[in-house]
Amino acid sequence: MKKLFSLLVILTVMVGLFGCSMDEGASTSTGTKKDDGELKVGLSMNTLNNPFFVAVKEGAEAQAKEKEVNLVVTDAQNDPGKQLADVENLLQQNIDILIIDPADSDAIAQGVKKANDAKIPVFTIDRQSNGGEVITHIGFDALKSGNIAGNFLKDALSGKGKIVEIQGIIGTNVGQQRSEGFNQIMDETEGFEVVARQSANFDRGEAMKVMEDILQSQPEIDGVYAANDEMALGALAAIEAAGRLDEIVLIGCDAVDPALDAIRNGKMEATIAEPPFFLGKEAIDTALKISKDESVEKEVILDSTLVTPENIEQVKTK
Repeated sequence: MKKLFSLLVILTVMVGLFGCSMDEGASTSTGTKKDDGELKVGLSMNTLNNPFFVAVKEGAEAQAKEKEVNLVVTDAQNDPGKQLADVENLLQQNIDILIIDPADSDAIAQGVKKANDAKIPVFTIDRQSNGGEVITHIGFDALKSGNIAGNFLKDALSGKGKIVEIQGIIGTNVGQQRSEGFNQIMDETEGFEVVARQSANFDRGEAMKVMEDILQSQPEIDGVYAANDEMALGALAAIEAAGRLDEIVLIGCDAVDPALDAIRNGKMEATIAEPPFFLGKEAIDTALKISKDESVEKEVILDSTLVTPENIEQVKTK
């Protein structure tokens, strides 16, 4: 009996030592790739209720499938509080790298810092974070985009006219800088008068209501700049319903498919191609570089292109 008891004790100690050895090996593992070679990437999207961001996700998913990356996507529904909870949830899922498209540039800083504390490499796409340490930011030049829109209206209207600006989410760097770039051109063009400037938070329905109100208060409008295509399409619905389609030049931004169709149909004059599908693909490629300890630029700026009826079939968006 004593021999049996001694044998049980020895076996218990051996199992305990083996378990400790396994735990120690797991805790000292280094690098960003899992031992099985699969890279697990978390992608925190600010919203998926917008064709632009849906296309970002689709680009990321397509590239992840091709490169055999395990991609986990969350949707913050434009709620900074929910996005912070999404980030916390992703960090608990044993991801290797975190990609964030912020709902709010200030609010997401806390989420970036949580990733920093967890030693998870993190970077942003499209919109930047106003805090925390990110490895890189991938996006478009929002100032340049605003300049392109302003210059288009300047050329289309020969530098004279009453202008409406429908702004995006001012709590994001993209919303701020697209407006700033646009107003640089407005301020330097003596013949332009901005008769209305209002945010519609990058939302189509909100933009339609904003434009309806502006149309009622402004009997003369020559040009409209909406800081994204969703808002441009909302504004277009209001303009068309008011029977003023022929008197207003409209430009948006992002080159989403419904806006391109509106240009082909002669209802919208222009947009600015900032292809979201390519942004999603670039995000996955960057995550792979980081996982292999390859160097990446602190900021990667993708190209922006004016899209009009003259070049619409040549502009590649996917």
